[in-house]
Amino acid sequence: MTKKKIIPILLCALLSVLVVTTCGCTTTSTQSTKLTVYAAASLTGAFNQTAQAFEANNTGVNVTFNYAGSQILATQLQQGASADVFASADLAHMHTLQDAGLMNNSSITIFAENYLAIIVPTSNPANITSLSELANSGVKLDIANSSVPVGNYSLQMLAKASNNSTYGSGFKNSVLANVVSQEVNVNDVVTKVALGQADAGIVYKSDVPAAYQSKVQVIAIPHSVNVLAQYPIGVVSSSPNAQLAQSFINYVTSPDGQAILQSYGFIIPPTSQNTTTAATTSAATTSASQTATTASMPSMT
Repeated sequence: MTKKKIIPILLCALLSVLVVTTCGCTTTSTQSTKLTVYAAASLTGAFNQTAQAFEANNTGVNVTFNYAGSQILATQLQQGASADVFASADLAHMHTLQDAGLMNNSSITIFAENYLAIIVPTSNPANITSLSELANSGVKLDIANSSVPVGNYSLQMLAKASNNSTYGSGFKNSVLANVVSQEVNVNDVVTKVALGQADAGIVYKSDVPAAYQSKVQVIAIPHSVNVLAQYPIGVVSSSPNAQLAQSFINYVTSPDGQAILQSYGFIIPPTSQNTTTAATTSAATTSASQTATTASMPSMT
């Protein structure tokens, strides 16, 4: 083979190497950073929108969620699941992870609050218009299991009502006798009521997504017997992206992030409670209450 033929072949080979190398560099530079957030099921709508806004302001970041009951998420993290952020619907499950050394305590803050509400199908077959009517004979009530934050809050609310002369001392037991199903997260309660599989359900005030707003009615629970749910968020201590995780929390607690939560029916805390003491003290109170109320919960399948 002559030199004139060899030179073009070598040039082509060299160009091929350069193209492959260049493509390889380009692919590496556009790889995204995944931020994994474990969040209570009641945060689904609000956090999906929050993630879109956060990603828009942080090029190359991909926020992925694991939504479930807080008790399930806490157990998964205790068993070694990998996550960057944990957002709970109560302080007790956050406190459990703190005790296990799985959270960055200085990052924990209460970012939202919530009240309970009753939902009924639009057709309202049981003619329920107030809390007191949940005790009516024959009402089919769906609630969350007592291990789920909203289920525990529901038991606390019913206990408060039983200590109120408006409802009477037997109110809690009468309502619980009407329970036909207990769910592992609050979204399942909303779904079953919307599908007409129960006459009523107890959920958070924020828990009626757009898809179900035409299928259920929301009935307020009087503040005198209602229970305020507090939502803590924090960085998981084993997070490989701790700085980015803190940035996500900072956005959630920023005016823009709080506006998103408020638009979904959450209550904005009056002041930031970014201290381990606040989380631990409230969690201990909630945990004690959960122990007391769980004992009186009827067994359901």
